[in-house]
Amino acid sequence: MDLENHYHTLWKKSLQRFNTGDFEYDAMIDADHDPRYGITLIARPSEAVTQSITHTLSQLTETAPQQYAYPAGDLHLTVLSIISCYPGFSLGDIQPEQYTNIIRSAVDTIDPFHIHFRGLTASPSSILVQGFPEDDQLNQLRDRLRDQFKASSLQHSIDKRYRLETAHMTILRFKQPLQEEQVFIDRLTKLKDIDFGSCRVDQLSLVANDWYQRQQKVQLIEKFDL
Repeated sequence: MDLENHYHTLWKKSLQRFNTGDFEYDAMIDADHDPRYGITLIARPSEAVTQSITHTLSQLTETAPQQYAYPAGDLHLTVLSIISCYPGFSLGDIQPEQYTNIIRSAVDTIDPFHIHFRGLTASPSSILVQGFPEDDQLNQLRDRLRDQFKASSLQHSIDKRYRLETAHMTILRFKQPLQEEQVFIDRLTKLKDIDFGSCRVDQLSLVANDWYQRQQKVQLIEKFDL
């Protein structure tokens, strides 16, 4: 996939919608009880990248304080969604060690890799940091995981919603109408090309998580060193 072109297309289409006031709002963010849960293999950005994103996000949310900004501790790159969040799922429904065994086998020959986080893009419902892998290790890992899980009898939903090929991080979600849409769009456009830096990914985490990867609802299942 040509990530540069993909991110640009997302930006162009979303900006067209934003300019007509067409935002998608997530009514579940503030719900008292959200039953959606799943398991995901994730990587955390470095402290330096996290600080850079958090600083930029604070500038953006000055114009939209009522929206949902991801706390620093919740920022993550989805390596692969193993069981996409759905109502009623719990860890008691599976045997986590069977999942860790497959993942451990898949990462066995994968080297640490670098991702360059550069620029912002958007979907109608969220703002994203663009990620650009500096080699093919992430794609190789995803393909190995796909093959091994599809060859197993374990519950999974890999690629059921869409085939994950990007390396983005979601940093903000819209949860209610913006009070000053144009001010927000202008600030977003001004911040669009910020370089957040590169980080070395040498550890992955398999977690049970809610839809937003909120720290208070995440359960660590296993860590994997590359």
